[in-house]
Amino acid sequence: MTEALLIFSPETSLLRSFSRKVRVRAHWALQLLALLCALLGLGIITYNKHLNGKGHFVTWHGLTGLLAVLYTGGQCAGGVLLLYPKLMKNWTLAKLKLYHATSGLVGYLLGCASLMLGMCSLWFTTTVTGASWYLAMLCPLVTSLVIMNQVSNAYLYRKRSQH
Repeated sequence: MTEALLIFSPETSLLRSFSRKVRVRAHWALQLLALLCALLGLGIITYNKHLNGKGHFVTWHGLTGLLAVLYTGGQCAGGVLLLYPKLMKNWTLAKLKLYHATSGLVGYLLGCASLMLGMCSLWFTTTVTGASWYLAMLCPLVTSLVIMNQVSNAYLYRKRSQH
């Protein structure tokens, strides 16, 4: 999912020399793959919890993870509107892009929050200890900052300065 978002970054994208249309299609394909992986993971963990008689969606990690997957599904559906903007007759393409980018950022942060809550679980804290745990926690923090910076620079700061 992170790479799907970084496709639009002028500094870090592997596809920066490609046309915007190609980058949009790659973003779409990678986001769809990320959603399918998230749904598969959600299904597997739910089935595993069911087999072991354990509750799922009872911890903050489980609840935010479920919310993040559902939100991502909605965000992907909203992204389809950008592929076919004529479906939204009363909205400009610029507004659709702005809302999609900012709501996508919220979804990404929600996913990172779920990941970090999972890293606070008893299993993870007993498996990963010391400096390794702190380094693991830094990964979603740093990527969140990078994505926030990218969205802010691409949409929010530019839009504010134009008004």
